Amino acid sequence: MLKPLAALAILLALPAQADPVAQARAMGADVLFLRHALAPGTGDPANFRLGDCATQRNLSDEGRAQAGAIGAAIRASGLRVAQVLSSQWCRARETAVLLDLGPVADETGLNSFFGNPDARQPTLDRLQATLAALPEGSEAGLTVMVTHQVVITAVTGRTVASGAAVLYDTDTGAAVDLPLP
Repeated sequence: MLKPLAALAILLALPAQADPVAQARAMGADVLFLRHALAPGTGDPANFRLGDCATQRNLSDEGRAQAGAIGAAIRASGLRVAQVLSSQWCRARETAVLLDLGPVADETGLNSFFGNPDARQPTLDRLQATLAALPEGSEAGLTVMVTHQVVITAVTGRTVASGAAVLYDTDTGAAVDLPLP
C-alpha cells in the first residue's frame, strides 16, 4: 500500500523521458484512461445490479489507498485536468472520487461490457461520441476517464493492470502507458 508521499517519490524518481506533462504534450494527449484501482476478483457476482454497490466487486482497502496515491501523483506531476468522467460501476466511481482531481461525472460509455458482449458496441459508440466532443488538444487539460480493462483495451489496444493509466490522443489514436504508483 503506497502512501501519497511515497507515490510522489516514485513519480519524481522516474527518468526524464517519463515526465507525464512532457509526455502528454509531446503526443497531444487529451485523455488519460485509468483502470479502476484494486478490486479483488474478476467480473461481477451473478446478482450484480448497477445501482447497488453491495452486489458488485468493490475496491479493497489497498485499492482505496492506491486511488488516493494515484491522484496525489497526478496532482504533483502538474498534469492539468479538465474533467473527470467515470464508469457507473462502484469500483470505478469510488476510484474517481478518491483521486480528488475535481467533480466526477458518470459516463455510460465507460461502463464495463465484460461478460455482456451485446453491450460492447453500444457502449463503445457512446464513448466515441463523448471522445469526439472533447475540447481539442492537451492545452485544454486532460479528461480523466476512469473505466475498466475491456474499455481501455477496446479503444487503445493496451492491456493494463488495476490502477494503471494510458495517455490517449483522440485525433491520432496514439496511446502511451503512463507510469503511476
